[in-house]
Amino acid sequence: MRALIIAAGFGSRLGGPDASKPLALLQGVPLIEHVIRRAQAGGVTDFVVVTGHHAERVERFLHSLSNRIGIPIATVRTNDWSLPNGHSVLSGLPALGGSGLLMMADHLFDPGNIARLIAGVDPAAALSLGVDRRLGNPLVDPADVTRVCTDSQGHITAIGKEIAPWDAHDTGLFHVTPMLAEALAACIASKGSASLTHGVQYLAAQGLAQAIDLGEGWWMDVDTPADLAAAAREMADSVSKEGERNASVV
Repeated sequence: MRALIIAAGFGSRLGGPDASKPLALLQGVPLIEHVIRRAQAGGVTDFVVVTGHHAERVERFLHSLSNRIGIPIATVRTNDWSLPNGHSVLSGLPALGGSGLLMMADHLFDPGNIARLIAGVDPAAALSLGVDRRLGNPLVDPADVTRVCTDSQGHITAIGKEIAPWDAHDTGLFHVTPMLAEALAACIASKGSASLTHGVQYLAAQGLAQAIDLGEGWWMDVDTPADLAAAAREMADSVSKEGERNASVV
């Protein structure tokens, strides 16, 4: 299973112009390495990463990581990294080679979320988005999260940061088909520029975008130093709880 990771953006809230968001350290390990290792644990066998801001630094790291963990990591460099992220997604989709996973370099997740997503994919859907229906999830910033509205059959009817009403949150984990490229190209042609959210909404208007509830699956969007600190605490708590479970078994 192949995954496309978007790691092209600036990430201004996590550092200055010399900072690289994918390489921001979390417990001494770059953020993108956490994402790749979690995806690998979830069953991903190779990766395509779209780079942009500080592309050479990110690509050097990914080449080294590929050698260290023995998994293919290809890169696609985009010159459109300062534009809305739909351009970066569109740059990388041809390298995905058909259907596959799409994820963000700044979204951490439980590896089990991948299986939860794949198990729910409808073959008729052009795009399937893993969502969190826990609107009170304390790890989610309600002012920043992308909101999702769905119908009784799980189709996405609306998506965006300011929509109302809504009944789920976008977790940044997708299963996509080549139809997403067509949707993004159409949005860019009509609007001049487009985000991934625009592409999802385009497909949703045709009844082709599906929401899949990831249940209690853990995830976090890491945008700020405070988010990094919270992620470190969450991961430390997870390790502690795992140790307690192992001790109880012994």
